[in-house]
Amino acid sequence: MPSAFHRPRCRVVSFLLILTLSLLGTVLTVGQETTRQPVGWTPDEMMKVKNVAGVGVSPDGRRVVFTVTEAIMTDAKSETLTHIHMANVDGSDAREMTYGDKSCNNPQWSADGRWIVFMSGRSGKNNLWLLRADGGEAQPLTDVKTGVKSFKWAPDNKQVAFILPDSLTPDEEKAQKGKNDAKVVDEDFKMDRLWVIPIDKDASGTRTARLLTKAEFSITARTPIPFDWSPDGRTIVFTHTPTPRVDDWPLSDISTVDVATKEIKPVARTSAAEFAPLYSPDGRWVAYTVSDDPPTYAGSADIAVVSASGGPPRKLAETLDRMPRGGRADLIGWAADGQGILFTETRGTVTRLCVLPVSGEPPQDLNGDDVVMTSISLNPSRTMVGFAAQTTNRPIEAYVARLNPFTPVQVSRMNADLPKHPLGRTEAIRWKASDGIEIEGLLTYPVGYKAGKRYPLLLYIHGGPTDVIFRSFIARPWQYPVATFASQGYAFLQPNFRGTSGYGKKFRYMNYKDWGGMDYQDLMAGVDHVIKMGVADEDRLGVMGWSYGGYMTSSVITQTKRFKAASVGAGMSNLMSFTGTSDIPGYLPDYLGAEFWENLDIYRARSPLFNVKGVSTPTLIQHGEVDVRVPTAQAYELYNALKRQKVPVKLEIYPRSPHDPNEPKQILEIAKRNVEWFNHYLRKDVSATK
Repeated sequence: MPSAFHRPRCRVVSFLLILTLSLLGTVLTVGQETTRQPVGWTPDEMMKVKNVAGVGVSPDGRRVVFTVTEAIMTDAKSETLTHIHMANVDGSDAREMTYGDKSCNNPQWSADGRWIVFMSGRSGKNNLWLLRADGGEAQPLTDVKTGVKSFKWAPDNKQVAFILPDSLTPDEEKAQKGKNDAKVVDEDFKMDRLWVIPIDKDASGTRTARLLTKAEFSITARTPIPFDWSPDGRTIVFTHTPTPRVDDWPLSDISTVDVATKEIKPVARTSAAEFAPLYSPDGRWVAYTVSDDPPTYAGSADIAVVSASGGPPRKLAETLDRMPRGGRADLIGWAADGQGILFTETRGTVTRLCVLPVSGEPPQDLNGDDVVMTSISLNPSRTMVGFAAQTTNRPIEAYVARLNPFTPVQVSRMNADLPKHPLGRTEAIRWKASDGIEIEGLLTYPVGYKAGKRYPLLLYIHGGPTDVIFRSFIARPWQYPVATFASQGYAFLQPNFRGTSGYGKKFRYMNYKDWGGMDYQDLMAGVDHVIKMGVADEDRLGVMGWSYGGYMTSSVITQTKRFKAASVGAGMSNLMSFTGTSDIPGYLPDYLGAEFWENLDIYRARSPLFNVKGVSTPTLIQHGEVDVRVPTAQAYELYNALKRQKVPVKLEIYPRSPHDPNEPKQILEIAKRNVEWFNHYLRKDVSATK
């Protein structure tokens, strides 16, 4: 029979019906039960959220540059495109500075404010480009084959230092072309070297780069501050490791190189790991971060200062989280008077900008807002900072602030035109674990939440395990689309269980030798708490996570049957085979306290695969095909173990994807699959109010 929507006399009624449903939400009927699905954020719409980063204030404090990244998804493309924007510090006169189909990122001001250098692959490999601050066409500064990794202006505006990996030798290029290019593992490393290049061209109209570091070590390009210029421009202080292997970070040391003579001198070389060196404004001192001795993967560190000519270091007062380096916290720079060092640190679910006095007094917070701050940088005159900030209900944008007092001003409006869908309310909640430890997490309520009604609950487990659940915008592009789930009637719980950063060293180390133990209890206590709050329906629970969160999800389904569905993203299932194939083979022996041949029992006890018998939870497994952190075999081992037990299981492998997916279409696909998976298992038996 033809649909009524095809009958002319019903068109007006049909239009009104569609309009009514779009405003009120689609009514879904399952058996005798009825629920209302709100219209709201979809994963496709979340991909429209732009990321803002690279925020830098000019030396005179009048202008700010920042980068804007958006997803490009066409029939032929799935990539992100980043371009540089500029505005006055009050947000006026905003304009785009770079264009084209190749990304431009990491803009840096010269000390005189006349020039900006940025990185771009517009000529093929990642090279440096020089742009007048008042606009115009950018000109190439470098022309390299292997790609620039990091760079920094010299204080006199005449040179730029940069990190560059070694190129293939002529013999290696010939062997590669002839397909006779077998490699020996852990031999013939391509080191990351330090180079300098002049801004002005010579008499022949060219710029000639000079190699500064020829020794057999690799500059540590992965850290936020791999090197720094002395104020007089004569030396560069840098972090280095014996090889570029990721697992070499515990062997990190700090040295200086004379820019004219290339002489290298040690500054901080101990059995601890030293990172992120920064010269004081007068050039007499170097501040840096130093790990505990021996270094451990949970990342305990302090800020120290040492004479620029070397000598005994002096540790400053401990920070609250004792993790002022890398990822969760960073050194920002010295204060203009040389009496303090600016750094950021995670405090629970937010970020704090702090100053640590060199006198040895405790750190002081400069900001008190409950926001998540990223891309924080100090301008060349040390008077202002630029940063990106977001909250759970406010998308990321660029901000600037003077340091005394700290007065943030929003500069960008790049996400002003996003859909105006309602967002589920997110709040911080706390509960007691089984041993009395207090755990904090973020709970996002369903859109249109009504007290007294119970909703399906999704438990998200973060990675790391030292990662943190921040108060980030819940509609940002992500594998686990919180805003979509909230729009479709789910509550969403994100705990900061033991092992998380932001709650002090003791808390961060509580999961050593106890993976899947008390951290599992923290998670279950959080779920029970939300049930006791009257929000969650205990018969409709789902669990998900990526990386360590994928491992914990696998562990959860081997310990309980209370979850109706699970999604495992890039998780470890067999801790023995993981340790033997990952690019960080020292990671698990550190956390578990032994190599697997020394203590096989703990690897067996903590491996989901060796506890997989009897699992019945329907499980979606998602994994990148070129993941070297958690190799893809971990996904296949879990998939086959579940499949052979006839558990409902689906495995999705994403071509070209590393540990963290970076192609927009793949991120969107992962998000949609997760929504479909949990809708299938959690929404088909809708419950009435309990």
